[in-house]
Amino acid sequence: MNAFCQHHQDNIRLQYRCFDRLLLNGLIQPFQQPERVVGFFNAYRKLYPVSRDRLRQISSQYHHWVEQRSEQCKAPILAAPQGRRDEFVEPYFRRAQPDQIVVILKAREPARILTSVGKDNRWHLELKQRWVDQYNFYLHDARWGRMFVRLCPYFPFSARVCLNQHHWLALRLREQGIGFRQSSNAFLSCSDPEALQKLADSLTARDLIQCGQKWLAYLTPFFSEKERKQAGCQHRLFFSQVEYCDNLIFRRRAALDQLGDRLLDANRTIGQPNKLTVIFGRKITPRYPGQLQTVIEDLNLANPVERSHYKHGFIKQYVRDHLLLRTEAATNDVTDYGLGKRWSTCRHCCRRCKPSPSATRTCNKTSWRLSSIAASCANSASPPSWPTANGSRD
Repeated sequence: MNAFCQHHQDNIRLQYRCFDRLLLNGLIQPFQQPERVVGFFNAYRKLYPVSRDRLRQISSQYHHWVEQRSEQCKAPILAAPQGRRDEFVEPYFRRAQPDQIVVILKAREPARILTSVGKDNRWHLELKQRWVDQYNFYLHDARWGRMFVRLCPYFPFSARVCLNQHHWLALRLREQGIGFRQSSNAFLSCSDPEALQKLADSLTARDLIQCGQKWLAYLTPFFSEKERKQAGCQHRLFFSQVEYCDNLIFRRRAALDQLGDRLLDANRTIGQPNKLTVIFGRKITPRYPGQLQTVIEDLNLANPVERSHYKHGFIKQYVRDHLLLRTEAATNDVTDYGLGKRWSTCRHCCRRCKPSPSATRTCNKTSWRLSSIAASCANSASPPSWPTANGSRD
């Protein structure tokens, strides 16, 4: 127990750590090369050349398939709202059944699509970045609960999968008959905290890949089972964003409210290079290209958010639901920590090792780096020199 938790142990009711939001980008790797797309259509569909009309026909077929699926599943297709989408879709999940599509949001977003350039029988293919209408399928998965899959209707069907371990944990707790109280993506109480943490640590990369591949295969009916096996027409998943949170739930709101201002003052220098080095385990030199700053955001809220940046990631601390103090480490590019983006290069990334700074140095770089850094971030984000009960400092 660190000095911060030791000092406030009488006021802390529950503590747990887990992954929060996990964003995975999905793409069909062979089709990132236009010449291999030509080979696929020639070998499996007996089509050559691949014209602009053919690509339009593929996208039109997918639009029709989504409309038919919407009618069968009774999942409306709606325009994406301007505000938070998770709050907008909340009512549609109230009576959701396992493995059900509950609502589909249609929004114009950027995607990498295949275009055909030429005329008559002379066409060549190019990959271009375009703003196109994409479908966001909000699902209630039997194993993961609430999630969504964003899929581009234009060939080669780029995708994004969004998962949240809090929803996964809620289902595992119900399976074991453990009582808990959940508020959105946070647990405010649990009858067996040790079991909660043990379940959080049991998440594996296989849990991610099985869920992602199941829904991506279902939502891309263009490919046959033979083509998926022989031509590799299945999505590969790559980490896009990873969030890992340390949660302290206090017994009384008053205790946390009084603590808020003191935390803002104690952590105002957390963005200094020497402290970021301790947190992220990466040495910061004068050649460091990113920003080094600590900012206070959402000043209009009762409890502002404090955020410190490191390259493509950050660490932030905030109060939610009046009782929960959350320290959250996140990254939008796992290569900042020496990891590859493909899920198999860090196949144990969802198993957390001991949350000590030395763990980052001693564990295998390709298997433990991400979880070690996330745990170290959460551990070091609390004030490092908070006075203990006997007046000493850690």
